[in-house]
Amino acid sequence: MYHLKGQDTYEHLQKIGELMQRLQVELESSYAQEPVYQMLMRVFGEHFRVEEKVLRIKEGKELSANSLQSPDDLEATYRQKNNKSFRGYVANLTETCDPENPLQLVTKVQVASNHTDDAEMLVEALPNLKERTDLDTLYTDGGYGSPDADKTLQDHQVEQIQTAIRGRIPSSEKLNLSDFSIKLAESGKPTQITCPQKQSTPVHTSSQKKAYAAHFEDKICLDCPLLPKCPVQRGKRDLRFHLRFDQKQINMSERRQRSLIHQEEGRNLRAAVEATVRQVKNPFPASKLPVRGKFRVCCMVIGSAMITNVSRIQRYLEAKIKKENEQMKLQKEQDCSQEQPSVSFFISLKAIFYAWLGRVTFNPVSYAF
Repeated sequence: MYHLKGQDTYEHLQKIGELMQRLQVELESSYAQEPVYQMLMRVFGEHFRVEEKVLRIKEGKELSANSLQSPDDLEATYRQKNNKSFRGYVANLTETCDPENPLQLVTKVQVASNHTDDAEMLVEALPNLKERTDLDTLYTDGGYGSPDADKTLQDHQVEQIQTAIRGRIPSSEKLNLSDFSIKLAESGKPTQITCPQKQSTPVHTSSQKKAYAAHFEDKICLDCPLLPKCPVQRGKRDLRFHLRFDQKQINMSERRQRSLIHQEEGRNLRAAVEATVRQVKNPFPASKLPVRGKFRVCCMVIGSAMITNVSRIQRYLEAKIKKENEQMKLQKEQDCSQEQPSVSFFISLKAIFYAWLGRVTFNPVSYAF
């Protein structure tokens, strides 16, 4: 809620906590339903604790990210990222990135408490984006992956390409499920799997119906040079080599494969959104808005994103008009150059004609009627 420094400040807050503790007993019967009283008790519960009848101030990790950060902003939260502390909200932007578009526009703005996970905002935004834009491919960074996001993407038939994958990087000394090729049905369930050495086998549901299993022929696996680093395990009764995995691992594997293919292509269509974020934040020094409350913050971020779109449309129209004017000018010059020879010809012909007239003598002619 505040940065506390010094013993005097600590003792002062200790006295405030003791006062709030007495007020809770004296005022609860009359003011329990009042918003101000409820906020007061929220502060007391989130920032103080009672141990053996002794009131103590919560410090460090004891404070929840949802704890009240300001008495006039009940939805702002606390977050630590890259060893830095942040209080307030997080904004999430979605924009078009098709290289064939004449211009790219911001299509979605989201504002949430700053401890909200990126994948949660993807799940919330995707249905509306799909409905309005016919979205088919979504480029994100590593923070937007989760089982719920995978299900939502599958339900709306949207392919996600991540620039990175959140979590531990698989060891290069071991084969990972992403090294296998998995054939999926329309429902997203696996039907067949192919190992890096091209041995294919059907995928079966495990006995507990919670995972999947694939059985590889033992003779082929025993001769495989990749067996020492392969995740398959040989059965005790069934001598075939078995590979077990669940739907979460399949989804992670599919995302990792798409991410690797995207990296090999050598282009990052998502990178431009970082510049868009800077454009939207630019009117607000140090990323601090002059308002409080989620609704007001959301309105200002939406307004800034709208200005960004309008500026892009204006630049696009100005460039289009300039190009059309240049084309018209060029066309006019070409037309003039084509007409110039004929004009010169008639001027020359006229000069020759008048010169010839100067050398000819005409006799008077009389007309009778």
